[in-house]
Amino acid sequence: MLRIIPRETEFFDMFNEMAQNLTVGATQLRDLLENYTDVAANVQRIKGTEHRGDEIAHAVFVKLNSSFITPFDREDIHTLASSLDDVLDFINAAADRLITYKINFPPEAAAELAMIILQQSEELAKAVGLLEKGDELLKHCVEVNRLENEADRISTTAIGRLFETETNPIHLIKHKELLEILEMATDKAEDVANVLETVVLKSA
Repeated sequence: MLRIIPRETEFFDMFNEMAQNLTVGATQLRDLLENYTDVAANVQRIKGTEHRGDEIAHAVFVKLNSSFITPFDREDIHTLASSLDDVLDFINAAADRLITYKINFPPEAAAELAMIILQQSEELAKAVGLLEKGDELLKHCVEVNRLENEADRISTTAIGRLFETETNPIHLIKHKELLEILEMATDKAEDVANVLETVVLKSA
């Protein structure tokens, strides 16, 4: 269909950059929790990625305030940028707890949850890459939601196991909060998928 009014397409590039940066952060967290070496240095790398995410999100908001024409609903643009940034914030929060709480040996489920966050981030990056076209986007959102359900199962099982086996109450508190933050990151990824679904349905 011929569009008489031009649309601002720079937003799509910025969202792609946000999604790719999120995948970088998720990869860094997965690698850290799977190998658990050079913890302080790897946490700093994640913080740098999170800071970059903040910069891109801010650029989206500035662009939104100065744009007369937007490719889709202004509120959805703001919510999508905020939601993508939220996932990275929780990735950073999980990494930060490793240092703050001096966690020497994270629970095995932490690496499992980090892998799910990475898988969700990859699916979101694919979905965001299709945002301008809308084709095949929804299947990636469905997969993000399925992965969130899997994260719920892993987190619930792992926390239950902590209460059964961990005899040190301080370690229990530290590990429980770490797992909860990681699970919350998967919830935030699901929020992004929901925003993307809303955008597609509105434009259908």
